[in-house]
Amino acid sequence: MSHAMLAPAAVLTLWTLVVMLYMVIVRFGAFKAANIDLAKAPPGGRGQDLDAVLPRHANWPAHNYTHLLEQPTVFYPVVILLALMGAATQTNILLAWVYVILRMVHSIWQIKVNTIPVRASIFFLSSAVLILLAINAVLAALA
Repeated sequence: MSHAMLAPAAVLTLWTLVVMLYMVIVRFGAFKAANIDLAKAPPGGRGQDLDAVLPRHANWPAHNYTHLLEQPTVFYPVVILLALMGAATQTNILLAWVYVILRMVHSIWQIKVNTIPVRASIFFLSSAVLILLAINAVLAALA
């Protein structure tokens, strides 16, 4: 099995955790600024309930964290399959790194700027890369 094929997945996993920590820091700062006492929060509250309470920019890291738990869940098994099937070609490894870099750029853009046209362009480009990886995984499985 090629570790080079798995390295991008490991990096994206770590990036997801970095975004999670940043989300916590930003949210707790926003709680403090808004004088929100979490001890008085109603039971069963969820992160998405904060969208109406906190400033928009304070919610952007949480939105991105959610996104990192959506589409990349397809990326992880695809790279594992490619590695297991011996399809860790230079092309597939490069595509995996391109996907990870695009997801990281998407994160930074969404967390800091969050204009939709640019964010959507980055998303669709990363999606196209993921589609190529998935096609390559299917071709490797059928070979």
